[in-house]
Amino acid sequence: MMHIFYTLLGTFEKVSTHEVTSLGIPTGEIRVYTGMWRAVTATMRLSTVTHLVTITIEYDTEEVKNMTYEKIQALETKIIGLLGINKPTKAIPAIKRGLKHDVYFPSSDGRLLEYDIQKMIHDQHSAYQHVQIAKSSNFGNMLVLDGMVNLAESDLAYTQSLMCQGKMDYTGKHVLILGGGDGALLHELLKENPAFITMIDIDSMVMQQCRKHLRAACGADLDTYKTEKYEVIIGDCFPHIKDYVNSGKKFDVIFGDLTDIPIKTAPEGETWDFVLKIIQLSFSILNKGGVYMTHATGAASKDNLKTFETAVIGRLGRPVSFTTSESHVPSFMEKWVFYQIREVEGVSDE
Repeated sequence: MMHIFYTLLGTFEKVSTHEVTSLGIPTGEIRVYTGMWRAVTATMRLSTVTHLVTITIEYDTEEVKNMTYEKIQALETKIIGLLGINKPTKAIPAIKRGLKHDVYFPSSDGRLLEYDIQKMIHDQHSAYQHVQIAKSSNFGNMLVLDGMVNLAESDLAYTQSLMCQGKMDYTGKHVLILGGGDGALLHELLKENPAFITMIDIDSMVMQQCRKHLRAACGADLDTYKTEKYEVIIGDCFPHIKDYVNSGKKFDVIFGDLTDIPIKTAPEGETWDFVLKIIQLSFSILNKGGVYMTHATGAASKDNLKTFETAVIGRLGRPVSFTTSESHVPSFMEKWVFYQIREVEGVSDE
């Protein structure tokens, strides 16, 4: 086993290695090795159940810079030769840790994605969430909230798909945006000649940072919070919706540009309850023939989408119909699903 590990560390000159420990487990064996002259550790796990052998090598950041994927593949070839492996193997690119800023963010269905982040322009916790603006070579500046990519300068397709641009006529319509703190939806809707747009978002830090660093998405529309064509309200949307209910104010289109649906198939928890309550209240302030439009999650999360349709749309307490649309969002690196929900004609709010 020592000669295998020595080969693994062959890219480092004159590395002496020794086994630290060997641990027997019910399903196989685990062996840990170290390099005496450099901070290198290798863990080898052998399973007698799956017959899977995994080798994890960890070393300092300075060494990681020299460990290209090509070198990792070369190590894989050497291991195959030494062990005489005649079964499929897979070398995985190095995962970098201890960096100055994040480069890994999850996809909607929990896959790890590595981004080409050059620097973190903004990194601060607001009263509500962790707000980051990351600079990416491929996607431009990106808004990241609580470790999830929300929107990048490259993502016009997201906003156009959410609003069904080219398929919906917003002329003379009264529009309500719940969320939308990046300002992109407000910016694009204003081009459609609506009567008036009201936008309610709870986090002023998001809007402040987006108007500074995501102007390719929001333009100058977050520079002013009230004009003849729109008003941006900073606050919790629930009290405002209830005020609209009490005053009898109605909207033709309501956008739920808030949190994504949860990454789980059971309709349980605070987020699911929040999504259901928002849509229920929104229908109480929609004009006849109005539509509620929202994003959901990635197209690969089919079980989550199905749960959204049955546990949320199916529990609104009123007959509704819905349509969906899909679009590939560049910075998400996946196809995203959007919903358009309408009350069935001829059915009252009661």
